Amino acid sequence: MTLSTPVPTTVPAAVAHRICPFCEACCGLELDLEENKVVRIRGDANDVFSRGFLCPKAIGLKDLHDDPDRLRTPLIKRNGVFEPASWDEAYAEIERRLPPVIAAGGANAVATVLGNPVSHKMSLMLYFPRLARALGTRNMFSASSVDQVPKMLSVGLMFGSWLSVPVPDIERCDFLLVLGANPMVSNGSLWTVPDFRGKAKALRARGGQLVVVDPRRTETADVADAHHFIRPGADVFFLLGIAHALFDENLVRLGRLADHTVGLEQLEAAVREYAPELVAARCGIDAATMRQLARSLANTPRAAIYGRIGTCTQQFGTLCSWLIDAINVLTGHLDEEGGAMFPKAAAFSANTRGAPGIGRGVTTGRYRSRVSGAAEVSGELPVTCLAEEIDTPGPGQVRALIAIAANPVLSAPNGARLAKALDQLDFMVSLDIYLNETSRHADVILPGASPLEDAHYDVTFTQFSHRNHARFSAPVLARAGEQPDEWQSMMRIAAIAKGLGARADIAALDDEQMQEDLARAAGPAAPALMAALAGQSGAERMLDLALRSGPYGDQFGKHPDGLTLARLKAAPSGIDLGPMGRRIPEALRTPSGKIELAPQVLLDDLARAAADLRTPAPDLVIVGRRQLRSNNSWMHNLPVLAKGAYRCTALVHPADAERLGLLDGAMAQIRNGERAIEVQVELSAQMMQGVVSLPHGWGHNLEGTQMRVAAERPGVNLNALLDENLRDPLSGNAVLSGIAIEMRPLTAGA
Repeated sequence: MTLSTPVPTTVPAAVAHRICPFCEACCGLELDLEENKVVRIRGDANDVFSRGFLCPKAIGLKDLHDDPDRLRTPLIKRNGVFEPASWDEAYAEIERRLPPVIAAGGANAVATVLGNPVSHKMSLMLYFPRLARALGTRNMFSASSVDQVPKMLSVGLMFGSWLSVPVPDIERCDFLLVLGANPMVSNGSLWTVPDFRGKAKALRARGGQLVVVDPRRTETADVADAHHFIRPGADVFFLLGIAHALFDENLVRLGRLADHTVGLEQLEAAVREYAPELVAARCGIDAATMRQLARSLANTPRAAIYGRIGTCTQQFGTLCSWLIDAINVLTGHLDEEGGAMFPKAAAFSANTRGAPGIGRGVTTGRYRSRVSGAAEVSGELPVTCLAEEIDTPGPGQVRALIAIAANPVLSAPNGARLAKALDQLDFMVSLDIYLNETSRHADVILPGASPLEDAHYDVTFTQFSHRNHARFSAPVLARAGEQPDEWQSMMRIAAIAKGLGARADIAALDDEQMQEDLARAAGPAAPALMAALAGQSGAERMLDLALRSGPYGDQFGKHPDGLTLARLKAAPSGIDLGPMGRRIPEALRTPSGKIELAPQVLLDDLARAAADLRTPAPDLVIVGRRQLRSNNSWMHNLPVLAKGAYRCTALVHPADAERLGLLDGAMAQIRNGERAIEVQVELSAQMMQGVVSLPHGWGHNLEGTQMRVAAERPGVNLNALLDENLRDPLSGNAVLSGIAIEMRPLTAGA
């Protein structure tokens, strides 16, 4: 598949390779260059992972680089107006204003918030921990808590590390049940699987089946063998019904995992009261269908169940995430070919480091948020607590914020409160490429480099990839001006926080911290390792260390044919490391050295589900919607992605529209208590009756932004309807789906 800008009339001066930074698929691209400009983008047919596939977002990479709204110089707000500044001036302003906040209020007076583009930035991923250590604050927030923390918590409890996420081995799978996910659009989420369409087609061609359970007939459902509507928020009951049926019909087959699993009896007792016949009405799926799906999962030799965003962003997100993996264990499909398997990443994966098969596991609640008392999970507090930590007076109040590629004013519930809170801060720094709905509140904005000007390695997504591989992207285009690496900006702020000043020797500080890290990890061997890494610095040095000491690495000469960064740079289309293989018990990091099938904290939370099962389901609820061309809010500013039909519409089933007096294309009001938004109605039989769908990431109508294309069709912010205090109590993840609403038509003059 090739999508391109107009074909040049001359032969390109150079061809470069780049991993696409727009979504989790991480497709390999081939770019034609002329005079330091991109003239054509296509899929890299030789890429060992994506093999030439790309989606329409990839072409937006050129638009992003060329976008006149993209920030290229630092900005300092003076008298309420942003003014261009030099990098030295910007760092000096941070030095002038950040330390006094820390001195007055202590380390916790500063908060940090990360957005999901950080995952596509090697420098930010690898150097944020150093900034966090320098700050010493407990007030760390990220987009993870409006997305994936339930899955991180459940796999941490079951397998011992936060990112040990089993993913479907789709190329060898013969029955795949997809719940609350739309991989046709996402190409996987917490499952990196470019060209899902092609892989799903191949699955069906070899006689396999794809079944989708979702409150909308999604793009994935359109290519499936079967689709079943489910009431939003009822996924937990559907999964409990499946698990019950497995025990009830003697379909539980742990196989070789029997020796590596604990908690089977406790799980059986926990699901005993959730027969499919009991939960069917609440799910909207009949008991016979649930039992048949359980049989198909158990009786198909190579099968898996996969759930994603719809199973996480709801009130029972952690329970759903746990039950999905538990069902894969019960059916004998965890850690088996064609089932759900653990990738073996070349670098940075916790389940490839340390003693194999045993570890410390994970711990939550080491501290709690000051106002709501929300528990820490994986070193973070829920992003929905950020506003209250700023606008609630008292000891420990947040007075400064460092936002890194984050736009929580749009991406988190009740952004209006957060926007007001940000204006109350004593100081705010934003590292961002746009003047957007969040960075407009900053006092200093430090722009990041264009992805085409930056080196990259997928620190995170190789840990979720359906096939093991390693790829590195060198910078494609030369930088203009004095643009530093983003790791250098992180280290500069860290130096300021530690009292070393804005003019600290960043190179020396980087060397010092690398030596400290090596001393902790390697002990007496640290000096030799430091010498072996000589001539490198920053994120690339960290990457080389991780590759060489990783499961495929050269171990600094012990395995001469092993991976090094130099070897990876010599393979522009990447290095194939083979299909996923069995990793139990080696991948486990639990204290017991076993799969914890029934963690007590999850069993205890079932009481909350049982109480909810006894309450009637709401008449009308709202859910989000994933769209191919708008994975993040900033993509709405790229002309090639923003063009086409208006996409921020509320999908409504025709029967609901008739009942509520709604007309296709007309405007309507959606209300959740005192919160209300106005939307354009789009009638769609793809929706389950009683469910409305509105896409996320819109609402570009706030003053003070500089995103002109996005502002032309701003859309409506779904999160403006949502209660920031409604969270999954175990993970702290925001509840974004299954929210009860009222909907009514608006007259032309309303």
